[in-house]
Amino acid sequence: MTNVITVTQDNFEEEVLASDLPVIVDYFADWCGPCRRLGPVIEEIAAERAGSVKVAKVNVDEQPALAARAGVQSIPFVVLYRDGAPAARSLGSLPKRGLEEALELEAPIAETTPTPQRLPAT
Repeated sequence: MTNVITVTQDNFEEEVLASDLPVIVDYFADWCGPCRRLGPVIEEIAAERAGSVKVAKVNVDEQPALAARAGVQSIPFVVLYRDGAPAARSLGSLPKRGLEEALELEAPIAETTPTPQRLPAT
């Protein structure tokens, strides 16, 4: 099950601009090779950050008004919205770490307990 929502003109205000959480929006097209390469990275971020960041996708061919509103001139184009306003942007297909840095995302909190360190015998 995916943690990524589809955003349209009908739900953009509610899902993105009025969100209590920061929202990562991936502006993409089905025919775009770099967009298809970025897709798994977006899914991974959505899974790792569920509950702390909302992740959404906008198909620019189906939602040209949203693409224009965001200033999309090339894809993939990813925008981080905080408090209803764009806070960071990334253009092109990046590896996960590169995208997180471009969007100024803090590292997610590890869900595993660190292994205790053995102290040397004295």
